[in-house]
Amino acid sequence: MTGGSGFIGRRVLQRLLISNPQAQIYALVRSGSLHRFAAAMEKVDGADRVTTVVGDLTADDLGLHGPEIGRIDHVVHLAAVHDITADAALQQAVNVEGTRRIAEFALAHDAMLHHVSSIAVAGDHDGDFTESDFDLGQSFPTSCHRTKFDAERIVRDTEGLSWRVYRPAAVVGDSATGETDKADGPYYFFSHLAALGSLPSFLRLPLPDLGQLNLVPVDFVADAIVALLDTQDRRSGQVFHLGDPGQRSITDLFNAVARAFDGPRGFTALPAGVVRPMLAVSGLGPLRPGRDLVAEQAGIPPAVLDAASLPVVFRSETTAAELARLGLHPPDLDEYAPRLWQYWYDHLDPARHRRHDPRGPLVGKNILITGASSGIGRATARMCVRRGANVVLVARDADRLTETAAELDAEVPKPGLPVGRAYAYPADISDEAAVQTLVKSVICEHGHVDVLVNNAGRSIRRATANAVTRSHDYHRMMAVNYFGAVYLTLALLPHMTERQSGHIVNVSSIEVQSRAPRFGAYAASKAALEAFSDATGAETLSDHVTFSNVRIPLTRTRMIVPTNAYDSVRGIWSVDKAAHRVLHAIVERPKRVNTLLGDLIDFGHHAAPRLTNRLLHQDFLMNDESDASLGRTG
Repeated sequence: MTGGSGFIGRRVLQRLLISNPQAQIYALVRSGSLHRFAAAMEKVDGADRVTTVVGDLTADDLGLHGPEIGRIDHVVHLAAVHDITADAALQQAVNVEGTRRIAEFALAHDAMLHHVSSIAVAGDHDGDFTESDFDLGQSFPTSCHRTKFDAERIVRDTEGLSWRVYRPAAVVGDSATGETDKADGPYYFFSHLAALGSLPSFLRLPLPDLGQLNLVPVDFVADAIVALLDTQDRRSGQVFHLGDPGQRSITDLFNAVARAFDGPRGFTALPAGVVRPMLAVSGLGPLRPGRDLVAEQAGIPPAVLDAASLPVVFRSETTAAELARLGLHPPDLDEYAPRLWQYWYDHLDPARHRRHDPRGPLVGKNILITGASSGIGRATARMCVRRGANVVLVARDADRLTETAAELDAEVPKPGLPVGRAYAYPADISDEAAVQTLVKSVICEHGHVDVLVNNAGRSIRRATANAVTRSHDYHRMMAVNYFGAVYLTLALLPHMTERQSGHIVNVSSIEVQSRAPRFGAYAASKAALEAFSDATGAETLSDHVTFSNVRIPLTRTRMIVPTNAYDSVRGIWSVDKAAHRVLHAIVERPKRVNTLLGDLIDFGHHAAPRLTNRLLHQDFLMNDESDASLGRTG
C-alpha cells in the first residue's frame, strides 16, 4: 500500500485491517513521513499486521529499504499529489512516474493493482463522464488534471497488469465529524461564505451557475474502496466512480453550508453560459492576469477557478448501484455540510487566530513587550494583563523583570474579565542570537505571539557637533532602537504569516516628525524603524500582519533622568498616558498614533520649511546641553 499516511490512505488502511483479519500489509512510507505514520498506527487496531517499508515513489525501484517484502497479492496505490497549486515537476514525478514504478512493481509480483485515480481525468469534457469513459479528447486546465490522466493511462497500458481504478469526486472532510487535513478545493470559498454570516438570514442572494458540483466525504471514499476491493475477485479492468449520484450546484452547496451559521439562502441568477467564459482559461485572453490577481488577493488560487468552470458531469450511478448492493450509500450533502463548515471554522479558518474573545479584544492574547521592566513597557504590560492578556516581558535586567512579573500577576482584573499572566524572559535584544533563542522559547512554551510591542529603547540628547568623537553612541542607539526591533520582527514574521495573524507595535517618537535639535541620533533610529515597518507592512497586508507606529512625546521615564534640562519642563507626559496610546495601538491597530503637536510640526516642515527650521534653531540656542551629554556627572 502506498499513501497510507495520507488523508484517504490512513482511513483505507484502518478499514482494510478490520475487514481482512488475516491480511498482512506492507506500507510504503517516505522517510519524512515515518513519524506521522507511526503516530497514526498507535491508534489503529491490528497495527501489528502492518510492516513499514521505507521507500519513495520518485526513486528507482521505489527506493525500497527495510524488511524484505514477501508475497504480494494486491497493491493499493493511493500516494499522489492532489494539490492543483503544487509544482508541475513534482506532480509529474509523483503522479506519473511514481505510478509507472508502482505498476512495474505490481506486475513483477503478479499482484492486482488498485489505482486510486480522480475525477480530474475527465478534464474539460463537456457533458456526462461515466465509468466506461476515459480518453474523449478532453483538455486539462491544470497540470494536476493532466498528470491524473497520464497516470491512469499508464495503468491501462501496462501489458499483462491486472488492475482496477477508483475515481473519487472532490473529496471533503469526514461526514460524521467534518475532520479534514487541509482547506483546499471548495474550502477556499468558505472564508467568503463566513463574511455572509452577518447578513440577515431572510435575504436571498443571487449566485452564479458554475455547472454541476460533485463532492464526496472522505469516510465514504475509504469505505467504498475497501468494500469494492474484493480480494477474491481477480477481474481486471473495472472502473468505479466514487461520487454523489445526485448532481449538485454551487447554490446547493452554499445553502447546505449556510445552515451552519444561519446565513442567507441563495438562488441561481447567472447562467453558466455567462459565467464560464469569465472563468475559463480559453475565454479570458488578456484579461486572465487581472482575474488571477483578484483571485489571489481573495485567497483563492487561480487554478481553483480554472477547475471550477469545467462543464463535466461526473456520473456514478453504476458504481452507486454496486455499492448499494454492498450496503453502502453516499451521505446526503445537506446533512453533513454543516459539519464540514464547523470543523473548518474551528480548525482551519485562516481568520480563526484573528477572532476576539466576546469578553474583550485582549482576552487570551499573547503579547510580547520589550523594555518591560520599567516605564512605558511596564505600564503597558499592566494594562494588558488587567484586560486578560498573557504578557511576555522582555528586558536585560533579570531581577527587575522578575519583580515586574510578580507584581503584574497580583493585578486585579477589570470587572467581567479574566486576569492575564505575566512571564519574565531576560534577554538582550541587540544580540541577534539571543533574540532567536528568545522567540523559539516563547513559541515553544506559549504556542504563539499575537502582538509584538517594540518598546525597548535608548535615547541621547546631544548636539552633533559634540558627538564627532562618539560614533559608538550612534551604533549603540541603532543596536537597540532599530536592530533589536528588526531582529524580533524578523524572528516572529514567519510565525505570524503562517498563522495569518499578527500585529507589531513600534513605540516611536514625536522626534520622527519634529527632527528637533540634539536628537539627530535618536530621531534617525526611530525613523529607520518606521521606514522598515511601513515597507514590510505593505508586503504583509494579505498575510494579515500589520504594523503601528506610536509617536510618543517627551515622557517622564528613567530615560530622561540624566537630562537636567527637563527637570522644570511642564507638559511632559506621564508614563500611564503614553501607555494608553500604546494600548490603543495594540487594540485598534491604526497605522500611526500621532499627537496634535507632532502633526503641527510635521505640517510646518512641509508648508513652511525655512520658518520651521529657524524656530527649531532658536530652540537649540535657548537650551543648553545637559551635564550628562557633556560628560559632567556632578
